[in-house]
Amino acid sequence: MKWLAVGLALVILLLQYRVWLSEDGVRELDRLRRAVATQRAENEQLADRNRQLAAEVRDLKTGLDALEERARSDLGMIAPHETFYQVVPPPPPPGARSPEHTVAAR
Repeated sequence: MKWLAVGLALVILLLQYRVWLSEDGVRELDRLRRAVATQRAENEQLADRNRQLAAEVRDLKTGLDALEERARSDLGMIAPHETFYQVVPPPPPPGARSPEHTVAAR
């Protein structure tokens, strides 16, 4: 009976070792929990982005305001009754160096 108790105690110690100290035990469980939490946070960000894109698609399909905004900003289009003005900066005076050719002294 004494040997049976010692054998069972030894088996329990070996199983506890595997749970607490081996690579497949508690450390791996903790690592997996952190990985799942990170993935859930990333999934939440991507779901928010998908919702925003879906709303934009819905707006582009139904409303003309969003379509007009896209045409103006992305394609540079103007309406037929509008006049396009382009403001050009004045040229630098002769002999002046342009800012990209000026080296800052330190």
